[in-house]
Amino acid sequence: MTDVTSDTETGKATTEPSEAVDEALLTELMERARAGGVSLTGEGGLLQQLTKRVLESALEGELTAHLGHEPGERMEGGRENYRNGRRAKTVTTEVGPVDIEVPRDRAGSFEPQLVKKRQKRLGGVDEMVLSLSAKGLTHGEISAHLAEVYGTEVSKSTISTITDSVLAGMSEWQNRPLDAVYPVVFVDCVNVKVRDGQVANRPVYMAVAVTADGHRDILGLWVGDGGEGAKYWLQVLTEIKNRGASDVLMLVCDGLSGLPDAVNTVWPQAIVQTCVVHLLRPSFRYAGRQDWEKIAKALRPVYTAPTEDAALERFLEFTEAWGQKYPAIVRLWESSWAEFVPFLQFDVEIRKIVCTTNAIESINARIRKAVRARGHFPTEQAALKCIYLAVMSLDPTGTGRKRWTMRWKAALQAFDITFDGRLTAGRS
Repeated sequence: MTDVTSDTETGKATTEPSEAVDEALLTELMERARAGGVSLTGEGGLLQQLTKRVLESALEGELTAHLGHEPGERMEGGRENYRNGRRAKTVTTEVGPVDIEVPRDRAGSFEPQLVKKRQKRLGGVDEMVLSLSAKGLTHGEISAHLAEVYGTEVSKSTISTITDSVLAGMSEWQNRPLDAVYPVVFVDCVNVKVRDGQVANRPVYMAVAVTADGHRDILGLWVGDGGEGAKYWLQVLTEIKNRGASDVLMLVCDGLSGLPDAVNTVWPQAIVQTCVVHLLRPSFRYAGRQDWEKIAKALRPVYTAPTEDAALERFLEFTEAWGQKYPAIVRLWESSWAEFVPFLQFDVEIRKIVCTTNAIESINARIRKAVRARGHFPTEQAALKCIYLAVMSLDPTGTGRKRWTMRWKAALQAFDITFDGRLTAGRS
């Protein structure tokens, strides 16, 4: 519970945590409610009544601080301003709609802060709407949920207004300053359906970096149209560099066309690594299902080879065994070879981290869940807003952050040695 008080200097209501909850008072309230047939929740319930009393008491305290005198307190010579009745108002709260009486002053100069003029919802409701939206619920589903669970009528247009409130924060987040150096940046995408004349798939790209301290940092989100080349990626990577990321040691992707050339232009020393998992998946698409297990077994010695020369020998053996039956698989690996082999030169600590984009698969899974629940979006901005909310709701307890840091501890030490101190130099 919290005690609501009034700050006499600012005239604003403040909340201070109670040092101890009065168990006797709570027990008495519950017993009285039970004896009177009053439920804890729902319309007319104990929580609604308590919320009403607390809000009205806090607003009265704000007015007292604004006027400088208590109700009924007299002063010789009169006053320029004084209380002037109340006006009824219904506010939507986390316990449902609550009818309150807002005190007024004669001069009309009182500006309540706890429940501001024209404010119809308390902050907790907005947070609830944003949380439900981040989980992928549509505006209609959120409206129905609030009506069913809290007895609160919130229109779809109001919910849209609430979710639109994050756009300013999303823009600020997308343009925030970045670290000077990142050991690894992963680039991947999720496809969303956008209704632009007709419903079509649009890729939303995400760059996820590992910081020098081993933390996860989502650098930004970008919507493509499916025809991205070197020019597009040069623009995206230049934006990242202009925000402060002057050096990237390695960039891991899934064979996006034009990306390696753009990386070499923006960060000439950076190494581009193709995700091995994203190289294996299309390999299976070219093979019959009955051969998938055999293909996987034959390719494993290639990407687990101790050196590049050894990998090439194992690949030639694979070509001899399967090239005639599945030439498309051979061509796929040959075209991706230059971006596939860089990780073979590193220690096992680095290898197991950078040979796949699994580092962001958990993020993609959360995003796909939210996107799939929505079906399709009317605009690109609506799609970005949904994904941004999903990203911001990741790891609320912080346990994932701890696991991420522990996972990267050994790899970061190997990075600093392998890359001749560039990681340490960038942090100083």
